[in-house]
Amino acid sequence: MPAKSRISPYPYWFFLPAAAIFVVFFLVPTVASFYFSLTYWDPFEARFAGWDNYVQFFSEPYLLRGTVNTLAFAVLTSGMKTVIGLLLAVLLTSGMMGQSLLRSIVFFPVLVSTIGVGLLFQELMHPTQGAINVALAAVGIDGPGWLTNPSLALFSVALVDVWRGVGLATLIYIAGLATIGPEYYEAARIDGATRLQQFWRVTVPLIRPATTTVIILSLIGGLRLFDLIWAMTRGGPGFSSDVLASVIYKQYQAGFWGLSTAGNVILFLLIALIIAPLAWWLNRRSIDS
Repeated sequence: MPAKSRISPYPYWFFLPAAAIFVVFFLVPTVASFYFSLTYWDPFEARFAGWDNYVQFFSEPYLLRGTVNTLAFAVLTSGMKTVIGLLLAVLLTSGMMGQSLLRSIVFFPVLVSTIGVGLLFQELMHPTQGAINVALAAVGIDGPGWLTNPSLALFSVALVDVWRGVGLATLIYIAGLATIGPEYYEAARIDGATRLQQFWRVTVPLIRPATTTVIILSLIGGLRLFDLIWAMTRGGPGFSSDVLASVIYKQYQAGFWGLSTAGNVILFLLIALIIAPLAWWLNRRSIDS
């Protein structure tokens, strides 16, 4: 009988660099965060506090408002990026004139610093001197306080986040559209399907894996967004545009480092509890279809 072939460990060595990076930059900081969330700590010492930080975090008066704002912001921006990104991708793969240039223009905001985008739109949305309200005044429209009106501040930041991030959604959809063979559309045309019917019956179902990717990435980005909100409103006016990330940062600024670490752990768990089942459900639907 031939000897049993021995499996060489050589191919698995290529996993070592990725595993080392994962352990050093993700696993160790995650475990350390869980530990420090149970302490009162500063750069010089850490005193065990048990669950006190979590109890205090959940007693924060503006925690509920920040949680609602976080969920509303994530759902709104994810939905808008998904819809607008798909429509732009269809438009930019239709063979229109200058579509390569337009693709670059749509994707360009993704490459710009988020802080830079926030500071730019903070000036553009100034209630009296901002270019947006100045342009509206030129046509006889009294522009609102985009960032000074508590009812509009979070929505205004959401619009800027969509403008900044829709290019990535568009790029993902363009890659997804490239995988759909022309024979599907040819068969639909033979059956008498209109352009709109081809879009709903051919494009949307076959591009579902790209849609899943866009929804998951957009939701994760929306749930953990901090830099754009801080650059534009700092959670104001008042606490109207505060999200969980900005509440955590304010605690850190006040010197409650253990409390802010507990907040980061809670935010991590919230994202995991939302994204994990949603990704499972969306991927299952993609496979079933």
